[in-house]
Amino acid sequence: MQKIADVSRAARALPVVCGLALAAAAGLARAEPSAVDAVLAQQLQRLAGDSAGQALGAGAGPVRVEVELGQLDPRLKLAPCDQIQPYLPTGLRPYGRTRIGLRCLQGPTKWNVYLPVTVKLYAQALVAASALPAGTVLEAGHLQRAEVDLAAGPDPVLTQPAMALGRALARPLPAGQALHRGDLRARQFFNAGDLVRVVAVGPGYAVSVEGQAVSPGIEGQTARVRVESGRILSGLPTAERRLELAL
Repeated sequence: MQKIADVSRAARALPVVCGLALAAAAGLARAEPSAVDAVLAQQLQRLAGDSAGQALGAGAGPVRVEVELGQLDPRLKLAPCDQIQPYLPTGLRPYGRTRIGLRCLQGPTKWNVYLPVTVKLYAQALVAASALPAGTVLEAGHLQRAEVDLAAGPDPVLTQPAMALGRALARPLPAGQALHRGDLRARQFFNAGDLVRVVAVGPGYAVSVEGQAVSPGIEGQTARVRVESGRILSGLPTAERRLELAL
């Protein structure tokens, strides 16, 4: 029979460089104790690639994944278990500092515990080539590429120059520091009184109409536009003189 102590030792012995797979693991549940390391590592690798691809989107380039497994609370007194299933608890993101759930499916007593885990997603991203003061309008020479942990914080790291060039820094950026979305000043796409194209976007279609901006269109902030019927529509500015409504 496989005791929880075996799982804890296996977790500590796992290689640091592996992938992230926190989905249900039917294969692991029936594995021999000596095979737990390899099976869990394979599962982690599969889900890591999928999670990284979804999080980063197209064009981010190759991603290197590192998983650092923590330890179970040594005060836990758990009954022996023949089938232990790892899973990702609902509501937790599968990267950064998170937790793996471990639950006993077959044993004298059913139990459920959580194992802390840190998942790092390394990829080439934009960093400051030299120290840049706040207000700097970014040019190609201001930036270079370096490997960065994209899961280190909640603010997305920028990976493509098109996302940054021509934008002004909202705060100073030390040399070598990764460029995050929050480091850039919000763009203003239109002023109050400007003619704006309002686009309603739905599954498989888009409908547009012109209107007059009632408020300025600032990136990331809701703006209002009055259309010909007199109705005022609210949405998010997404480009020059463009307001999008999600249906």
